[in-house]
Amino acid sequence: MILIGQYDSSYVRRVGIALRLYGLPFEHRPWSVFSEGEKVQALNPLMRVPTLVLDDGDVVADSNSILDHLDSLVPPERRLLPPAGPERRQVLKIMTFATGFADKSVSLFYELHLHETPSAYFVERCRSQIATVLAALEAERAARPGDFWFGRITHADIAVACAWRHVSEAHPGLIDPAAYPALSAHCAGMEALPVFQEISQAFIAPA
Repeated sequence: MILIGQYDSSYVRRVGIALRLYGLPFEHRPWSVFSEGEKVQALNPLMRVPTLVLDDGDVVADSNSILDHLDSLVPPERRLLPPAGPERRQVLKIMTFATGFADKSVSLFYELHLHETPSAYFVERCRSQIATVLAALEAERAARPGDFWFGRITHADIAVACAWRHVSEAHPGLIDPAAYPALSAHCAGMEALPVFQEISQAFIAPA
């Protein structure tokens, strides 16, 4: 398989981490949708990353769809998303909060850096949404002691840590770690894992 996209994207990074944790072999092509958009669009008409090219040449787009496919390639007991029940719903909720938080960060970055005159209303709305999601995630994490959110590593742990890293680097000063001690400790613990250190890239602003 071929994973396309740079690891400074929280979406690409979480797929790369899942691939490595699952022991699935893959090639990585760190194409940028800005400087190498034509290459990406030739495979994914949305011109978005991550894009995963399968062994048979078929393409899976969108990180959630890719992770769903990867989960199907390993035995149920190894999957990073519980198969059913309340725990699955809880993991999906945290994943959704994390990816939504990352989405708002990307929207905020584009508004601030790609528009000649950013909308003060939209900027404040994004910042408010980010702060509200962080507060919700902090409360959820503080209520669950241990190294991982649900006792073992899941897609929720990965999604939160990848989003935290991306937002912290794309928007320096936006997140005050002291305001979110449980989240900060969680993300620091995840970043200390060998797989997080391997599948890693400092944020590169689009040019």
